[in-house]
Amino acid sequence: NKVKRATAFKRAEQYVREYNVAEKAVVEKRRAAKAAGNLYVPAEPKVAFVVRIRGINAMDPKSKKILQLLRLRQIHNGVFVKLNKPMMNMLRLVQPYIAYGY
Repeated sequence: NKVKRATAFKRAEQYVREYNVAEKAVVEKRRAAKAAGNLYVPAEPKVAFVVRIRGINAMDPKSKKILQLLRLRQIHNGVFVKLNKPMMNMLRLVQPYIAYGY
């Protein structure tokens, strides 16, 4: 049990180091772009988790169809979706019925 705990702790430390390095790299890129007189645009998230938070009362047919396409037929169901322009448009249309994050 001690060995498992130690390996889990080492793995967590490695993840922390990895994320710190990634964060520092973004800061360095932003600084380098500013020094060169350019603009740095950070990468956008590729995936989002979407949860349905409202029922079907007084819902228009288009929103109902979009929720079916997202496989969110019941309240409190969640799915991972790939973020692209059409998906962002669909999420914007059903915004009152869902909650999502990156």
